[in-house]
Amino acid sequence: MKKYLVALVFLIGILSCDKKSKVEKAVEQIPLELKVYRFERAFFEIKPNELANLKAQYPFFFPEGTPDNVWIDKMQNPQWQELYHEVEKKYSNFGKQTSEIEDLFKHIKYFFPNAVMPKVYTVIADMDYNNKAIYANDKLVISLELYLGTNHKFYEFPKYIEQNFEERQMMPDIVASFSLGKIPPPREKTLLAEMIFYGKQLYLKDELLPKYNDAEKIGYLPEQITWCQENESYIWRYFIEKELLYSTDSKLPNRFTNMAPFSKFYLEIDNESPGRVGQWIGWQIVRSFMQNNKVSMQEMIKMDAKELFEKSKYKPKKTDE
Repeated sequence: MKKYLVALVFLIGILSCDKKSKVEKAVEQIPLELKVYRFERAFFEIKPNELANLKAQYPFFFPEGTPDNVWIDKMQNPQWQELYHEVEKKYSNFGKQTSEIEDLFKHIKYFFPNAVMPKVYTVIADMDYNNKAIYANDKLVISLELYLGTNHKFYEFPKYIEQNFEERQMMPDIVASFSLGKIPPPREKTLLAEMIFYGKQLYLKDELLPKYNDAEKIGYLPEQITWCQENESYIWRYFIEKELLYSTDSKLPNRFTNMAPFSKFYLEIDNESPGRVGQWIGWQIVRSFMQNNKVSMQEMIKMDAKELFEKSKYKPKKTDE
């Protein structure tokens, strides 16, 4: 009997790899070439008397009503210039990143054939860490000042935010922004609906970023993923015993799904936990659903959270007490 089980597991593994290889082979055949425009380079290297030409070339980066002297002061400001030189030091050659973006959009085109392929613009903005990469309509804007690496001298943010300022977070951030136009916002204000919403987003990263690991997809450190895996059954039991899944308590997102230094169980384990454990649990629920149901990704992302959960057959992995 044991031999049959081993053979079955081996066969499933082969079939799974074969399916993945078929997808990747199909993705490779998709013709795609994206154009990257280095706006930050154009802005910080022009002379003030060339500003009018730049504004004509990139009108969407220059809001109406802003006097020219504001832009001239910025391009000549020593601190902005220093930041620009730091970005240039790391991203003077954007070839590798361009190839990764092209590979990502080939995957997007495979799963979402009608998706608009954008023009890509790199910029240096105001360090808005909530909008590091923005996919909108026919444009993708990437703020390079937020991918200089954790502990860069220009950063004065909490560590749990800075840990996502690595170059490797660029593609997951692009997927997160892209997903906002594909995944409907939660219909209900329950914790479960929030968890499933983020779980769908993370599942898109599974499919669109097959070369990335779980920590990179969710923006955790490796030890934070390990903590979630080791405490999965405990987290789930807590949610059930406290009857949190269908609760609409407005404090729950800040406790379990929003960016935070740790999750708030109001217990001793809080300081050991990463923030957003609700997102991670939602991810496992969506993964379980896709494993147990023959549904396309497009159908899944439109599903009601409660229905998806009930059909997921989700059971947390048991760990030794």
